[in-house]
Amino acid sequence: MPNKDKKYRIFISAAEPSADAHCAGLITAMQESCPGIEFVGVGGPKMALAGCDLLDDTTSNAAMIYKAFSQVARFYKIIKHISRYLKINNVDLVIVCDSPSFNFHVAKVAKKTGIKTLFFVAPQLWAWGGWRIRKLRKRCDKLCCLLPFEQDWFGRQSVDAVFVGNPLLDKLEIGSSRDEQYADFEPKKARFALMPGSRAAEIDSLWLPMQQMALRLKEKYSEATFVTVAVDKKREEILRAAQISGFECQYSVDSVNKTAGAVDFSIVTSGSATLEVAAAGCPMVIMYQSNRILWYLFGRWIVKTKYLSLVNILADRELVPEFMPYFTSIEPIVASINRLLQDNNKLAQLSRELTGLTKPLAEKKACREVANIAVEMLR
Repeated sequence: MPNKDKKYRIFISAAEPSADAHCAGLITAMQESCPGIEFVGVGGPKMALAGCDLLDDTTSNAAMIYKAFSQVARFYKIIKHISRYLKINNVDLVIVCDSPSFNFHVAKVAKKTGIKTLFFVAPQLWAWGGWRIRKLRKRCDKLCCLLPFEQDWFGRQSVDAVFVGNPLLDKLEIGSSRDEQYADFEPKKARFALMPGSRAAEIDSLWLPMQQMALRLKEKYSEATFVTVAVDKKREEILRAAQISGFECQYSVDSVNKTAGAVDFSIVTSGSATLEVAAAGCPMVIMYQSNRILWYLFGRWIVKTKYLSLVNILADRELVPEFMPYFTSIEPIVASINRLLQDNNKLAQLSRELTGLTKPLAEKKACREVANIAVEMLR
């Protein structure tokens, strides 16, 4: 344990709602194992509720890469604020969570100030941006990996890395067998979940085509029902305001995992939500949007992985259909959904494979693992 007579201070940096949730869980875990630590940082409301003194809310305007230019000036202003804080205050450890485009700068400031830095959520350099490995080595004292294969990959790059599990799965129950559900499944009564993501840019680009797909599915499956889940009331209001004519949907502020557990099929924005859907054993298709010009000029050349969604990367095959990037036509996605809905055995098999895929990730409790690492670094 750290010195009981010393008052420790940890600075935590999160730039998106998902990282805000991860860090809130980490703060709670650290308070349980080592009470008395002071937490300060940048993040969102969940971190604040967990006991972190926020210098700035960095999650309210989180932007995807291709729309991030509008955020550059604001983020650099925050970096300067963080730099001043670290220079004039005693901080024993800096923890940065995800968002490498922002947090690499935070880590750089920390190292210049001589503070140990822990990366919570390894940047996906194995997929793209591998040239940044040198930056990571310089700015990272310990790297916490959410995917099992990452520990070996980063280890081969001379980065001190450890697999800690996935915080999304810390409190989730892995779904049980759906064999009976799909044995009696009638496609015309299918229950669908639409999951357009939590970022404003994701909602802007994917909520409309998801609704259009729902209308097409409703034409074929007359008794089908639809539900969409929002991370908070604000995003629920955004979804409701953008509802198109003829589309009927139940809105819910709930967890992705719980929502996926109550439906037969999900249409999901690529990202961490796909793991929550997989943990519920819910068959899905995955889609994502990108700037068409940037994708053809740069994206398709710099992405190194065969698959782009987390579920298929972990499976090392196309376990579920992925449409990434999605550009214009919804026809291939609707056709893929129709093929799956007509095959009860395939749905049951896919459900079993998805839960089997997530079980190894849930065996470790990520926030508790990272808390133990952070306490050790305070020694």
